[in-house]
Amino acid sequence: MSLCVTYNEAQPRSVLSNATTTVVAVITAMTFSASGAAPTPLYHQYQESFGLTPFVTTIVFAAYVLSLLAALLTVGSLSDYIGRRPSLLAALILNVVSMAIFMAADSAAALIAARTLQGFATGLATATLGAAILDNDRSRGPVLNSITAFGGLTVGSVGAAILVTYAPDPRQLVYVVLLVLSAVEAVILWFMPETAQPRAGALASLRPHISVPAQARDVLVRVTPVTIASWALGGFYFSLMPALVRVATGVSLPVIGGLVVGALTFSGAIGVLLLRSVAPDRMLSGGIVALAVGVAITLAGVHHQLVWLMLVGTVISGIGFGAAFSGTMRTVLPLAKTDERAGVLAAFYVEGYLSFSLPAVLAGLATPMVGLTVAAYVYGTAVIVLALASMIAVGFSRH
Repeated sequence: MSLCVTYNEAQPRSVLSNATTTVVAVITAMTFSASGAAPTPLYHQYQESFGLTPFVTTIVFAAYVLSLLAALLTVGSLSDYIGRRPSLLAALILNVVSMAIFMAADSAAALIAARTLQGFATGLATATLGAAILDNDRSRGPVLNSITAFGGLTVGSVGAAILVTYAPDPRQLVYVVLLVLSAVEAVILWFMPETAQPRAGALASLRPHISVPAQARDVLVRVTPVTIASWALGGFYFSLMPALVRVATGVSLPVIGGLVVGALTFSGAIGVLLLRSVAPDRMLSGGIVALAVGVAITLAGVHHQLVWLMLVGTVISGIGFGAAFSGTMRTVLPLAKTDERAGVLAAFYVEGYLSFSLPAVLAGLATPMVGLTVAAYVYGTAVIVLALASMIAVGFSRH
């Protein structure tokens, strides 16, 4: 880890090099994503211990997402005004506290409280880290921002599932690991170089708003349909997929459900890396097709009660998710100036996380009435229809 010493009066401490800052920011972004995914393999234990219904489980999940959205709408662009470092340190401290609440949780209310605080921390960190990565590495920033979420979600869901299946006291150990990681990252990022100069308007920026510069607005609207389709699929996986694997196949090991969830995000990251040299518009088109085909195969796996077929469909869907996500990032982010990036990222993630949470909550509400398998069929069909509509919308936008 390289350090270079500066003697700037406004920044007297030793600071990390730009390259090191980028690496640590990527790892930190992955930690926040992993923290968000970690409770998923534990939901079955929480259901048994606290008597949670599928609807309450999705409410716990939604508390995280809605709080994250609230953060994006209020403090999402705060680092453009007060600086990246203080925003990141505040987010990491909040994440540490949320991990402690998870460790002490003994009811649905405690889980909701932990998820709410965690969501706010993640919302503050997401836009700030994305902007910091771009500030320190403009050329690779969009690709790095595309893979951090997928990589972190994969590590969080699969890692937590392994601990839940094989380790002692996973409801403590999972969060201990994430708490320690967050604390170490806070210490390291104390020495990061500040890339956003403080300026007036911080208090005004806290007013809930969407900040998208005019030059990026039309493009963001154009890619909205595929954003909704892909993020809605992700929301179902992280709230109800482990339960669906148990119901549809009879396989009860938590690690299997975690692997199915992790397959979506891991293949998303692989798709981003393999397709990084493909033009953004081609990535979007290919991602839409892969998304629709993958969901159809996954539903076939549910129908035939075959975990391997669900995995195949999930991998294809994940590649589509990753391609759509990266194509959107590579199209929208370069249109924003340095002091606009956090705001644009916040707007994009508001759109994505609304799609991530609301459909999943509706599915959780419908599950007791129609059953989880039927709810999955309806949900998957809706994603396919929306993906096909996205293809039409993207096609028309080129003419």
